[in-house]
Amino acid sequence: MLVAGARPNFMKIAPVQKALDRAGHRSVLVHTGQHYDDKMSDSFFRDLDIRAPEHHLGVGSASHAVQTARIMEAFEPVLLATKPDWVLVPGDVNSTIACALVAVKLKERTGTRLAHLEAGLRSSDWRMPEEVNRVLTDRCSDLLLIPSWDALPNLEREGIERDRIAFVGNVMIDTLLDRLPAARERAIAAQMGLATGEFVVATLHRPSNVDDPAALEVCLRGLGAIAQDRPVVLTLHPRTAKQVEGFGLGKLLQPLCITEPLGYMEMLSLVDAAAVVVTDSGGVQEETTALGVPCVTLREQTERPVTLTEGTNRLAPWPLTAEGIRNTYVAALAQGRVGVGAKSPEGWDGCAAERAVEALAKASP
Repeated sequence: MLVAGARPNFMKIAPVQKALDRAGHRSVLVHTGQHYDDKMSDSFFRDLDIRAPEHHLGVGSASHAVQTARIMEAFEPVLLATKPDWVLVPGDVNSTIACALVAVKLKERTGTRLAHLEAGLRSSDWRMPEEVNRVLTDRCSDLLLIPSWDALPNLEREGIERDRIAFVGNVMIDTLLDRLPAARERAIAAQMGLATGEFVVATLHRPSNVDDPAALEVCLRGLGAIAQDRPVVLTLHPRTAKQVEGFGLGKLLQPLCITEPLGYMEMLSLVDAAAVVVTDSGGVQEETTALGVPCVTLREQTERPVTLTEGTNRLAPWPLTAEGIRNTYVAALAQGRVGVGAKSPEGWDGCAAERAVEALAKASP
């Protein structure tokens, strides 16, 4: 049983579903509905050629506690009725921890074991709900599938037995490499009148950046400063749009080219053509490294340090300032774009899903 709920999950689940099919395993997909806007979920099923979910929980948006509880309530009867050999949860969203908790609590009744895809990532920032989710999911899991070798010491320090850990690489890069040719054919930048390598793409959605008016103002002023040099395309997350309006910061969007959230293929096409990407998204840090596009991350730390040490990513100085954001952009721009895969860590090769399926089969009774 594969669980997906939020935008990052779909890119991770898609290649695993296909690898399971090729290996002759039966799988079912549960979509929790954590992201329910078409641009944030349904379009991903179309773009990634994922089969329609057998179960759609339809939980929608709520506070972290309420959303997690709703997912647990809705997932429990599905798990009891299905009793799969494995539940595989990807990433670190509320759907991940909610379904992990249900699986481990019902293990004696169902015989189901839990696997965590993208295990072992750590930011060491417990203010992030995602850090809580990923640490607790790892603790519950029978099999921990790590995307990069820097995850291994994190798990070993927490007392996770080595025989529960399997290195598989980054399944999200499987999807990226598979879909990149088709994404390039869409030429989204050209449709927007932008030349390859002559514009910046930005995304903002982390609570630490958008839920505090002063922090959000700093981020927007930083993007505005970059826009004095070259066009900045900000894909405006619904959460961020709501906060911009609520805080009265709309005028700071004027120097920017604003778009609604893009589907996966459109966003991949745009990021691939950018000179620099400015983001607070974990997944975008990985995608830019695989694409060879310089990335500026607006976070105090990252749970993906391999993108800093081996990839194209760099952190803006903390605490964030508009000047610091712009200066880090200038350094990233000077670094320049490199070829696809030129900076990719081990296992970011398009074969991670195959290794994940092999690890599941090997760990099965």
